[in-house]
Amino acid sequence: MRHKIKDKKPMDRAAIALVLCFSVVALASVFTVKSSLDKINLSDNNNINVPQSNQPEERSVTKQVPTVDSKDNPQSNTQNENKNSSNSSAWVAPVDGLITLEYSTELPIYSKTLNQYMVHNGIDIAAPLDSRVQAAAAGTVVETYKDDRLGYTVKINHGNGFITTYSNLSDSAVVEAGDVVKKGDIIGGIGDTSLFESSDESHLHFEMQKDDKLVNPSDYIKF
Repeated sequence: MRHKIKDKKPMDRAAIALVLCFSVVALASVFTVKSSLDKINLSDNNNINVPQSNQPEERSVTKQVPTVDSKDNPQSNTQNENKNSSNSSAWVAPVDGLITLEYSTELPIYSKTLNQYMVHNGIDIAAPLDSRVQAAAAGTVVETYKDDRLGYTVKINHGNGFITTYSNLSDSAVVEAGDVVKKGDIIGGIGDTSLFESSDESHLHFEMQKDDKLVNPSDYIKF
């Protein structure tokens, strides 16, 4: 019995050594496979083409619109509508009606009320009393006052050197100095407050200036 037990120990050692060898080979195989997979993944990632857009990233930008004061900033955004003010589409007739007295600063025109010939700095547009008068273009109201000759008056600065004046209005105030108006906004109504034109039929007396010089409104506005 003692001889058989001694013969068994070498066989156990050989089996253990064999198991260890298989274990080492298996681990080496696992590391080899893992290394190969990592190289494959890295190669695939390097071959991925990410499209690059040439377009700039879109951003939502809210622009602040400045408060308009045509007296100080005649080129402000509210007046952009009249940048090409020589174009009749930039303007609208202040009231619906026919011109009864034309613009004439060189050749005197007869005045019924004053019974004499005199120059006429604007145009008279016939319209019934209380007809609504609208801003001829976007701008800022710079003055509202009662003129001794032409009655209640509203003056609007449109920027780009243009100022319009609306006279013979009713005494019911609709706008006041500092108000910002858009083209077509109602600024008053036709009245009979003009002393110098009281004998004429009901009308709006309308004047226009460009760069501080009187101009003929009919050159800019289609009536």
